Amino acid sequence: MRILLAHNNFAVTGGAEVFYHEVGRVLREQGHEVAYFSANNSAVDTSWKEYFPAVPSYSEGGTLAKVINFPSMVYNRGAKKEMARLIEDFKPNVIHVFAIYVQLTPAILEAAHEAGVPVVMSCNDYKHICPNYKLYHHGKICEECKGGNFYRAVRNRCCHDSLAYSVASSVEAYAHNWMDVYRKNVHTFLFASEFMAQKTEEFWGKETFRWRTLRNPFDARKHVVSNTVGDYALYFGRIIDEKGVNVLLDAAALARGVPLVVVGDGPDLNKLKQQAAAQCLSHVQFVGAKWGDELDQILQNCRYVVVPSLWHENFPYVILQSFAMGKPVIGSNRGGIPELVAHGERGLVYDATDATGLAEAMREMMEETDRARQMGESAKRYADAEFNDETFYANLMQIYNEVRV
Repeated sequence: MRILLAHNNFAVTGGAEVFYHEVGRVLREQGHEVAYFSANNSAVDTSWKEYFPAVPSYSEGGTLAKVINFPSMVYNRGAKKEMARLIEDFKPNVIHVFAIYVQLTPAILEAAHEAGVPVVMSCNDYKHICPNYKLYHHGKICEECKGGNFYRAVRNRCCHDSLAYSVASSVEAYAHNWMDVYRKNVHTFLFASEFMAQKTEEFWGKETFRWRTLRNPFDARKHVVSNTVGDYALYFGRIIDEKGVNVLLDAAALARGVPLVVVGDGPDLNKLKQQAAAQCLSHVQFVGAKWGDELDQILQNCRYVVVPSLWHENFPYVILQSFAMGKPVIGSNRGGIPELVAHGERGLVYDATDATGLAEAMREMMEETDRARQMGESAKRYADAEFNDETFYANLMQIYNEVRV
């Protein structure tokens, strides 16, 4: 089978690109022909680069340049033309797209439709229903754009807290909604969490689109469990408001007997350090960003991991990493987190804004060593069974075979 994979960025800059390339890796290892389609930039190093279209950058240039380039960020005709050329040359059976907004744009979906090639689309955020892709802004969950009321993104300045970005994102959403560019051209939408699928149904209506569940590629069996049941709680991830680390610190102030290590960097780091100082949280340690073996060592030695997100996380890799190491997770009741944690089985779930409830869960998991160990063992068994290359490939091929030419 010939599969064409399309995503804005070819160079790996985050989890979205890891997803893109891991799908390609699994397919190639199973003997499939794989082509790639991404935006052209200096970081690109692939034989498929000749097809990659140039795309404007909205973050660069003055106001006039942004106005001139804006139509291409809504509907990139150049990307559509290059996608059509690649389809003609490669002749894929299925096209699998990931994040394509602003750069490649949904114009490439129309190229696929016109060529008669079915498209499946992995949605790892809420951009298809929300102009700022998070359903969250300024410290709160927001669904005000439901029903096509995208002007509210401007009123709320929910995109980068910028009027210009919010206007642009609102216009983009209206244009794509008017063209019905997603549902008209995507055969099947793929969601890693039941939550995101249900939320999309709330916005678009049930039975107005076809969807399947496809969880992120991740091989938990490659990770070795430590026998250590540590004596500290761990947060690792980006330090930004929607991650809820401020609530975690409030909980730490109520659970002073629980040492907490915070791994990560981000725009809110200094503010949170100031909060910790003001609350005299001497048992909280900020250690900065850690990667690779250094992060693995910290993870192996903790008691459990806290995922205190305030926004509707779709499918956090943090949880998979924790489970793969045999660590239970205390997670908020937002997005797809409860589906993974399964309260009482692989960790505990609490109300996202309830610092008292989080503090109680943290104390409970620290005091009940045997229970924490059992939950960690359950998490590892679950991860090994559900998240491996064989299971992912079987699920992916079932979806492709349903839609293939």
